This record gives sequence, structure tokens and C-alpha cells, in this order.
Amino acid sequence: MRLATLLLLPGLALCYSGTLAATKPHIVFVMADDMGWGQTGYRGHPLLQTPQLDAMAAAGLRFERFYAGAPVCSPTRASVLTGRANDRSGVLSHGYALRQQEKTIAQALKQAGYVTGHFGKWHLNGLRGPGAPVLASDEYHPGRFGFDAWVSVTNFFDVDPLMSRNGQIEAFEGDSSEIAVAEAVKFLEGNQATGKPMFAVIWYGTPHSPFRALPDDKRQFESLNENSANHHGELVAMDRSVGTLRRELRRLGIADNTLLVFCSDNGGLPGITPETVGGLRGNKGTVYEGGLRVPGIIEWPAVIQPRVTDFPACTMDLFPTVADVLGLPDDVFVRPLDGISLKPLFSTSPSERDKPIPFRYGARAALVDNRYKLLTNDLGKGDFQLYDLQDDPAETRDIGGEQPERFERMKQQLLAWNESVDASFAGRDYPEGRLVPPDPEPRSWYEIPAYAPYLPQWKDRWEFKPYLEREKKVKKPSSKKL
Repeated sequence: MRLATLLLLPGLALCYSGTLAATKPHIVFVMADDMGWGQTGYRGHPLLQTPQLDAMAAAGLRFERFYAGAPVCSPTRASVLTGRANDRSGVLSHGYALRQQEKTIAQALKQAGYVTGHFGKWHLNGLRGPGAPVLASDEYHPGRFGFDAWVSVTNFFDVDPLMSRNGQIEAFEGDSSEIAVAEAVKFLEGNQATGKPMFAVIWYGTPHSPFRALPDDKRQFESLNENSANHHGELVAMDRSVGTLRRELRRLGIADNTLLVFCSDNGGLPGITPETVGGLRGNKGTVYEGGLRVPGIIEWPAVIQPRVTDFPACTMDLFPTVADVLGLPDDVFVRPLDGISLKPLFSTSPSERDKPIPFRYGARAALVDNRYKLLTNDLGKGDFQLYDLQDDPAETRDIGGEQPERFERMKQQLLAWNESVDASFAGRDYPEGRLVPPDPEPRSWYEIPAYAPYLPQWKDRWEFKPYLEREKKVKKPSSKKL
């Protein structure tokens, strides 16, 4: 997708030059789980320090307006892998499976000669509940979508997790973020000798509830309530792991030619102090800025000049960007796409985005068109609001009545897009014109027979116990006399 007129920045003549221009970059995607837009040091958080993310932001392209693909986790993960809005690929909410008919960035990169790996939270296999090891028999495991290697769990995970290495269950010790990074580094180091370019996806379980940080990481937050202290302590460890990753890329000698992306999967959580969204309206689950706008950084030392941009970008843009950088063929995508390539942004300063960013989550929907945003909390009722994000980033004043032409134009644009998503959801985008196979119903992993043999040994694990006990109570037969 063509970006708006570009203004060349000075001092970027070295971009795509020399030996690196002929070398495919290594690519690493890193994503936090429930980290809000305001939860970084570089955004001025009053308590939390994130020196490693601050350093990455100072060395790369820092987005002030980066958006998750949706206001909850699984949908955004689908948008990263496909370049499409979540409902197009069947991932309506958390715990919905990514359709096997979709084409993913991992599959495209594998075809282009990359070795691919996934590390951490998966949550695209239709399973709910706390993160458990992804089984080899799972028809929606990461390997089915193009990942050669994977050390993964079904959902959020914390200290001392059980994980799955290509289907084999392993017990780990330590903070979950540091574990995910350590496994990704092993993957990079182990495959470096092959000479192949490498693609690693690191999806943290931090700072998703239940909150449990290592004692030293939460000690500085002792004045906060227990949940908030653990929440922020998890972010301290996550930030440290980002530093480990960047340091290891330098040790391996691949940092300069690695395209490294950091973002979060949705906006911040309510009920945490200090607040998580940096003064924006709404939280996770809403289509207000607080539910959608997240930290976003792209670092590529050989190509990107460090700077801050107000250009609106989103997780749907990542696959198109990589495809543009590598010159991949058009058939790597299922169309229509909702993202655009951000490659021009690496060497130029576009003034505006020429394709709006759309969102749909349940009955809620929104359309971000540069400085303006249209949203509704109920598509069925047709009650829309228009905001000027430049003058009113906290979305306090609906200006729909003041700008009726813009309001109506964006409304019709959003409704037309919504109809196209309905067609996608029905399977019209696929060669078969229908869903093959049909979407599985979301289920909790502990309801599945394949996990039954593990339940006796897992029933007392702290992260599983509350869920398994609740399930047991639900299934307990009635003691009432007939």
C-alpha cells in the first residue's frame, strides 16, 4: 500500500547499503501480554523504570501511536501472524483458534529460506485457561503455522512454568520472560552456523494476571497493594529480559542486521496502581485508546535512524512490512489485508497514513484515520462517536456534530469494512470459498481428554489449582435427595 507523500530525512544515505543490503535480515518479534501504553520509563511512569526498553526506544524507531490489532490477546496475535484484522481469521476473542486456511508470516519466511521459532504464549489453538504445555497432538500448535521450533504454552505463564518443546513437556525454573528469551537465544545461537536467516517470535506472559514476580523484582513496589506490586515486578523482569536479548544479539554479531520489534498485545489493565494507560481513556477490552494503543518500537541499527514518530501504525502492519523488506510475492497473504508496509518509515518521514486502521471486537468497532477516530460500542445500535486524537488524545469530547461530513464519511467507511469482515469470517477469502475445517469451539484445556493423564500431577500447581478446583465444583453431582 502506497504511503502518503514522503519527506526525505537527512543523513540516511547508508540505509540498505554495503554488505547488509544483500543479506536478509534476521527478524525478532517481541510482545508483552497486557502491558499498557503508559508502562515505560520513556513515557514517564511515576514508579516503574524500564532502562532496557528505554535504550531500545532511544536506538530505534519509537512509535507514539502504535496499536494492537484488538483490545484483547488472541486476536492481536492473529493479526501479527496474518496482517489481517482478527475476525477475518476466525479469532473473535481470547481462546479462539487461528484458522488453518490462513497464511502466516512464519510460513512465508520459511518458504523464503528462514528458520523459524516461537517462544512463550501461543493462545491461537482455541484453548482457554492458564498456560499449559501445547501438546504434540494439538492440530493448532505453532508447528502447524510455520514454526520449525517452539517452546510454547497455551496461554499466560509466570514463574517456574511447564512448557512444551515441540510437543515434549519440560519444567522450567525462574521468571517466565527470562525463560522465553533464553530459549529464543538458544534457537538463534544454534541456527547461526547454518547461515540461514532466522525468525524468532517471543510472546511473553507478562504482566497478565495472576501476578507473581520474583521477590527482588517487586521489592521496590512494597508501598503498592499486592497485585500492583507483583504486576510491576513482572515488568521489571520483562524489561531485564529485553536487555538480555539485545545484548545477546550483539554477542552473536547479528544485532546490526536484526529487525527487532517490541509491542504489547492490548492496552493496560484496570485496577492496577499507578494506572497503566498513560492518561488515555479505557483499558483492555475497550476500543478507546487505552484498550488499543500500546508501546511500539522497531530497532534495526543498519537501517533505521533513531527517532520518535507520531505516524499511526499497528500489529497488522508487521507482516506486510517484512514482506516488503524481503520482496516476497503477493501470494504469501490471504487477502484482503488490513495492514500496510512500514518500510518507507525506516528511511523517510511520512506525514500521514493513507489507509485507516480498523478494529472490531464483538459489537465494538473503531476506525483510526490519522488524527481522527470513529468508534462505536455497539454496531447494532449504530451509536458512533468521533474524536480528534491530536487535540484530544484522551477522547473526552465527541466532535461528530461539529464535523458531520467527516463523521458520515468515516461511518460509511467503517460499515463497509465491517461487511467485508463478515464475508471473510464466512470463509469467502479462501480458495474453497468456505471454512475447511469448521472453526472449533473454544474450550478450556483441562476439559480435553488429551490433558486428562496430566491432571493428577498438575492439580496442585499454583497456576492451575484455582481453575481445576472450580471445574471440579462445577462438575460435582448434586447431593439433593429425590
